[in-house]
Amino acid sequence: MNRELEIMIMTASDLPTIPVVATKVMQLIESESATAEELAKIVASDPAVAARVLKISNSSFYGCQRQIQTLSHAIVVLGFATLKSLVVAASVKQVYQPYGLTEKMLWEHSFGAGLAARIIAKETRLVSEEEAFLGGLFHDIGKIIMNTMSSTQFQDAMQRCYNDGITFEEAERQVFPYTHAEVGGLVIKKWNFPDMLMHAVLNHHSFEFGEDVDPCQINLTCIVGLANMFCHKAGIGMREPNDELDLLQSVPAQRLCLNESRMDAILERFMEAYEKDKSFFN
Repeated sequence: MNRELEIMIMTASDLPTIPVVATKVMQLIESESATAEELAKIVASDPAVAARVLKISNSSFYGCQRQIQTLSHAIVVLGFATLKSLVVAASVKQVYQPYGLTEKMLWEHSFGAGLAARIIAKETRLVSEEEAFLGGLFHDIGKIIMNTMSSTQFQDAMQRCYNDGITFEEAERQVFPYTHAEVGGLVIKKWNFPDMLMHAVLNHHSFEFGEDVDPCQINLTCIVGLANMFCHKAGIGMREPNDELDLLQSVPAQRLCLNESRMDAILERFMEAYEKDKSFFN
């Protein structure tokens, strides 16, 4: 990893931070002494996050049969692990402010990838659905940080994508001395999320694994990478769909042992879920 970049990210005082309510919820859940009432009280301390948590918990994404009307009910029905990822999702939306066209597209793409990753994880049963959701949600967080740190350069890279018909990865290499995946991985580290999540964000394009890498790490990274590709294929948060993207021949699809029928079924399920639930995450 780029050492100079690491020092810059870790010492920067003006980068977005993970909202306090999400940090408190994660700490309380990890303490293993949490009660639904304590968690509800913490979430309720941020009315915007609380409202979004209730809104998301009533989406088909979580498959609840009855309307959830209170935070305590949401926590009991969904469970602590789901609550954690839901609060993070509801909180991290604030990182995407001010909410211009660039931030809107990045948020749609990030939410779409989170949803896709959760569905892929559910279908393959290789990693935790909530871990996959957070990986998808955060996979491009580096772009938001780069836009915050140097908006002019970031917009230059975006313009090169549109004008020259190249990928963002190619454009960022022309403009920046580092990649959004490197920035994202370091920000996840700074926010004290697990190393597995940090490595999934860092390698969601490269899929570079050493011989001794935990199979769970490989599976999570491939699920996050494939979720990103789903969004590119469908044009979610992009200028237009990439119809030529061959999902089946991708490294993640081959690593996850997905054949054509399974791939088509998962992609179709994702597209239906995204269209049904996208309004819940706005």
